[in-house]
Amino acid sequence: MKKHIPNFITTLNLFSGCIGILIALQYRIDYAAYFILLSAFFDFLDGMAARVLHVKSEIGKELDSLADVVSFGVLPGIIIYQLMAVSPNTPSAGSDINIFSLIAFIIPVLSAVRLAKFNIDTRQTTSFIGLPVPANAIFLGSIPLIKMQAGFSDSLSWLTLITDNYYILAFIAVGMSLLLVSEIPLISLKFRNLKFADNKPQFILVMFAVVSFVLLTFTAIPLIILAYILLSLVFKPGA
Repeated sequence: MKKHIPNFITTLNLFSGCIGILIALQYRIDYAAYFILLSAFFDFLDGMAARVLHVKSEIGKELDSLADVVSFGVLPGIIIYQLMAVSPNTPSAGSDINIFSLIAFIIPVLSAVRLAKFNIDTRQTTSFIGLPVPANAIFLGSIPLIKMQAGFSDSLSWLTLITDNYYILAFIAVGMSLLLVSEIPLISLKFRNLKFADNKPQFILVMFAVVSFVLLTFTAIPLIILAYILLSLVFKPGA
């Protein structure tokens, strides 16, 4: 019975992604973004459950990738599409479907490629090559939350120059998606033990994440992801 527990948690990841897509299609992209975070929680939990219960299966590996394509590929792709389609400077498409905003679907396409590569790449056992799909989805999902936060704060209103700009959003979508399939080595977020010396980048990232989120809330999320990439470049996993 216990061998099915991680897979059940993985299906909760998938279910959360499906609900998020439904909400995003109803133009409530701020609420939809929360389901990326919920899916990420389940994605973390299923791996932890598998390690604690000492269970592992090929179907679990494949199910995890399929769930991730939906929750961390399709869902953020739809969210960014919706943001781009309503941007004041979006090129006119003259139809209900904004063809210029379809560039957002490079996100699920390259997310699927990234996940497929991960499943067959034996180099990614203790570190990552290319940006992990959940990290990319959290980065992209933070954009509508930052837009919402900027709407409630005059001091952050300048952020709408980013969140409401079609060309900046297109650049972010393409740039972040290319990082998914890049050959950049990135640190694993798993702790080997509780010793600081053995987990320096992980401890630094956690401390930075906590402090920045307390100070900046949603605006901190892109900074945390960028800090993760920077720490990986500094500490050079696998070097």
